[in-house]
Amino acid sequence: MRVSWTPGGDLWRLRLRLDPGEGLTGTVTDGQRVELTTDTCHVRLPRQAAPDAAIHPDLLALAAWTVAAPWTSGRIVFDRPISAELAAALHGGWGVEAGPVGASSRTPGTRLAISYSGGADSAAVAAILPDAPLVHFRRVSHPRVPNRWTHYRSDVLADLAERTGREVVTVESDLEFLLRHPRPGYPEHHAVMIGAVLLAGAMDLGGVALGYEIGSRWLGGGRYVHRYTPDNPMWSAHGPWGRAFAAAGLPLVLPVGGISEAMTMRLALGSGLRDQVRWCLRGDSHGPCGRCGKCLYKELIQAAIERRPMRTTITADRPVARKWQQPPPYGGQEMIEYGCAHVPGIEDTPFARAAGYLGATRESTLWLERCYPPAVEEIPEPWRNGIESIMLDEFGFMNAEDMERVESWGRR
Repeated sequence: MRVSWTPGGDLWRLRLRLDPGEGLTGTVTDGQRVELTTDTCHVRLPRQAAPDAAIHPDLLALAAWTVAAPWTSGRIVFDRPISAELAAALHGGWGVEAGPVGASSRTPGTRLAISYSGGADSAAVAAILPDAPLVHFRRVSHPRVPNRWTHYRSDVLADLAERTGREVVTVESDLEFLLRHPRPGYPEHHAVMIGAVLLAGAMDLGGVALGYEIGSRWLGGGRYVHRYTPDNPMWSAHGPWGRAFAAAGLPLVLPVGGISEAMTMRLALGSGLRDQVRWCLRGDSHGPCGRCGKCLYKELIQAAIERRPMRTTITADRPVARKWQQPPPYGGQEMIEYGCAHVPGIEDTPFARAAGYLGATRESTLWLERCYPPAVEEIPEPWRNGIESIMLDEFGFMNAEDMERVESWGRR
C-alpha cells in the first residue's frame, strides 16, 4: 500500500494505491469484511487551524493508517518519513513494514480532546471533562460515489454538537464512502478520530478521549466475540491501536471504559448536555425517529435507569426486534440483562423473550452500576486521578465478586 496526502488550504486529500497482491476486499480489526469502492477521500479541517499549520508526519501517517489498514498487506509506504517509534508500532501491531523512516518522534501536547458523536457515551465523557474541546466528525458526500444511506442525518448531529455551548471543532470528510460493502462507514473505527489526529499539533493535544464503555472495552461489545476481552485489539492501551496512537504522541483515553451504558446514559441525561444527546442516526431536528433498532435498544436502557415502562411503538414482529426473539448471546448482552431486570412490564415489550432466556434480576445486575477498577488503571497518568475521583464519587468501584462477573464474561 502507498498513501499520499495533498493539502489545499483547509482541504487535505488522501489517495490510496494498492500494491500487487492487495485486493479490494479487506478486514477491519473487529473482523468485519469491507470492500473498497474508490481510492481517494478528503478531510476538511477548520479554516483557522488548517492553512499553514504544520502537521507532524507521524500524525499524517496515523490518520492515513486509520483509513488504509484493512487493505494493507506486508508494507505501507507513506509520502514523507515517519518516526522509528511509529514504524515499530505498526510492525508490532500488524506485521507491516512501514516507512520511509527518518522523522523525529512527536512530543505529546498538554490538552485532552473528546471525539464527540453526540451519543450518550460521548456526552458522558464530555460531562466528566467539562473543559475538554469536542472534535466532531461530520460525514459529507463524495464527488464520485452515490450516497446509498441517505437517511443518515449528519447535518442534524453536527448542529446538535454546535448547540452544546462547548468549544467544538467540526471536521468534515467523505472517507466513509470509500466503502462499498457492507455500507458507507469507517474503514477502521478509529477513522472517526481523523480530524483530532490531524489537528493534534494545532490544538496542542496529548490524547483523545472516546466514549467506549465497559461493554465495548471489556465484554466483547458489538460484533466482537461475546467474552471478556482484556486484550481487546481495538481499545486496549496495549493493543495495536493503543500502541500506534501512543507512538504518535496521542494516546487513546477511555474515561467511561469501566462503567456500563446504563451509567453513561445516566451521566449524559443528568448533565447540561441532556437536550443535545442524540443516539439515533435517522432522526431530524425534532427528535429521534423512534423506529430503528438503535432507538429500541436505547429506549430499553433509558427506561431501565428511569425505572419506568418502555415507550415504544415497535413490536416483537418488527425486523428491528427480530434478534431479541432468539436465544442469547446478544451484542451488548449486559445491557439487555440490565434492561430486562429493571423495566416494569418487560413481558409486554419486544424484549419479553430475551428476558425469559436471560433470567436477570436486579441483584444479578448490580455490578453494572459500579466501575471496573482496571479501566481506570489504564487511563494515562495526566488524567487518571481526576477521572478516578469521579468514578468513586458517582458509582463506587466493583468488589471482588463484581470483578469476577466481568472477568468470567462469556464463560458462564
